[in-house]
Amino acid sequence: MLHILDKQNTIINKFLAELRDIDVQKDSMRFRRNLERIGECAAYELSKHLNYAPKSVTTPLAEAEVMCIADNVVVASILRAGLPLHQGLLNYFDDSDNAFVSAYRSYLNESEFEIKVEYIACGSLEGKTLILADPMLASGTSMIAAYEALCARGGKPAKTHIVSVLGCEEGVNYVLEHTNPEEVDLWVATVDPVLNPHKYIVPGLGDAGDLCFGEKL
Repeated sequence: MLHILDKQNTIINKFLAELRDIDVQKDSMRFRRNLERIGECAAYELSKHLNYAPKSVTTPLAEAEVMCIADNVVVASILRAGLPLHQGLLNYFDDSDNAFVSAYRSYLNESEFEIKVEYIACGSLEGKTLILADPMLASGTSMIAAYEALCARGGKPAKTHIVSVLGCEEGVNYVLEHTNPEEVDLWVATVDPVLNPHKYIVPGLGDAGDLCFGEKL
C-alpha cells in the first residue's frame, strides 16, 4: 500500500520546501532537522496503522484505560543519510529496538551501478513490525537490497513500513513490484516524476547524505 503524505496540505510541505531550497540547504543543521521533523510526521501517520491493545494506567485519582501500541517495533535506517530520518521516527517510537544497514551504489560507469550491502546491525525481526527509513527513493534498488538483507539476517517481520521523504515514480513502482502489499506499506512525503541519467531524482534536492554530513570522496 502506498501513502503519499503531501496529498493533503500540511506542515510537511514547509519542511519539504526548505529541504529543496538551494539557499536553505547551506544550513546543514536545518537540513538534518527538517528530515527529522518529517520522520516525526511520518511516525504519527503510520502509527494509525499499527495494532493497539488496552492498558490500565494508575493516575493519582483512579485507574484509566489507554489504548497503546501492541506491536513490537524495530526502527531501521540505511546509512548514512537515513540517520536524521531515523531519529525523527525514534522520537515517537522511543521504546523500539533499532537496526542499521549500509546499502550504496558502486558505479560501473557514469550511469550504471550495482548495490552493495556491507554492514548490518540488527536483532531479531521475526514477527515484529519493521520501520525502514531512507530519505531518498530513487531507483528503489537500494531500498529493496537493504530490506532483503535485513530479513535475511533478522528473520521475516510480520509487517514492514518503508519510509522515505522524496520518492520518484520509478523507485516507488520498483518497491511496490518487489514487495508483498499485504506485508509492506510504503510511505513517502512526496513523489517526483523522473530520474536523470545518473539516477538522481528530478527536481529532487541533491545528495541528502552530503547535505546532512558534508561531501564525501
